[in-house]
Amino acid sequence: MNSQRSRESNEMGMLRYSINVTLDGCCHHEAGLPPDEESMRYWTTEMERADALLYGRVTYEMMESAWRKPATGPWPDWMGEWEVPFAETIDRAKKYVVSSTLDEVDWNAELVRGDLGQAVQRLKEESGGSLWVGGVTLPTALADLGLIDEYEFVVHPLLAGHGPTLLSGLRERIQLELVDRHEFRSGAVVQRYRPVRATA
Repeated sequence: MNSQRSRESNEMGMLRYSINVTLDGCCHHEAGLPPDEESMRYWTTEMERADALLYGRVTYEMMESAWRKPATGPWPDWMGEWEVPFAETIDRAKKYVVSSTLDEVDWNAELVRGDLGQAVQRLKEESGGSLWVGGVTLPTALADLGLIDEYEFVVHPLLAGHGPTLLSGLRERIQLELVDRHEFRSGAVVQRYRPVRATA
């Protein structure tokens, strides 16, 4: 069954949701441990594996403001040398942006319009590869639609005590099976899951 599901995912394209999260479920982008060389190498590899990135408006604008290369000159001075490979990878990646308020996007991006489920299903079918989604609101809607094929949580050894929580408002529970686990020297743990699909 697993091999069959894997073949089907490869033919249709796989949508992976990846996010940093604290032990108490907070997924605000500033709630976790500060990035270090090991975690940035990991995220760079993850970005390189994706054929395209899928964002909602808020995450797209946040990532663009942080990681878009200046039109002239080098990367900004605040960026460490070990952050440049990640910046270069995300800067050149193909991006799709789900938004009903933006009129246009650039940064190697295009808008996704219309019915969310149909639009993302079409992207999965057309890509035939790996799509990566980040953020908070959009992934919850995609999870409700059953469109996420893999969940990747980087769990930080912190208790935030406040902030947005992971997949808050999900309509129905989703049973997951652990498929991979990796621990960083910082104590953060990468846990990768796939939904347990109902069998006929």
